[in-house]
Amino acid sequence: MENRPSWDQYFMEIAGLVATRSTCLRRKVGAVAVRDNRILSTGYNGAPSGLTHCPEAGCLRDRMKIPSGERHELCRGLHAEQNAIIQAAVYGTPIGGATFYLTNQPCSLCAKMLANANAKRVVFAGDYPDELAESILKEAGIRLERFVD
Repeated sequence: MENRPSWDQYFMEIAGLVATRSTCLRRKVGAVAVRDNRILSTGYNGAPSGLTHCPEAGCLRDRMKIPSGERHELCRGLHAEQNAIIQAAVYGTPIGGATFYLTNQPCSLCAKMLANANAKRVVFAGDYPDELAESILKEAGIRLERFVD
């Protein structure tokens, strides 16, 4: 019998590859929305289309000494989950009931968006501890699972 990776491992590897497209100077994050073992959309963190990316513009959050996890609005970039949801909307791809594979645990902003997108499950690898995000996902009935290799 062939030693094949699990679907979770496969999609987490793809999320890691998507993260390499990130233009964030602080953290490279990737997201993959999947339903029925089919990729619906992907996203990575970075500036909106057509705007100057952080390597050229510099990091406002670094200049202002804003710690990770605070004041999300003071950033030119979108989070990977946000971009995955937006890309699905732009291309008319329904994502209700999807599992989101994320290189990092979602923040509270993304948890709210995942709830409104009707995600059913979130699988994440890296830490981004946010108790409010965990609470929102739990209340929304979204399973939050740490990926273990």
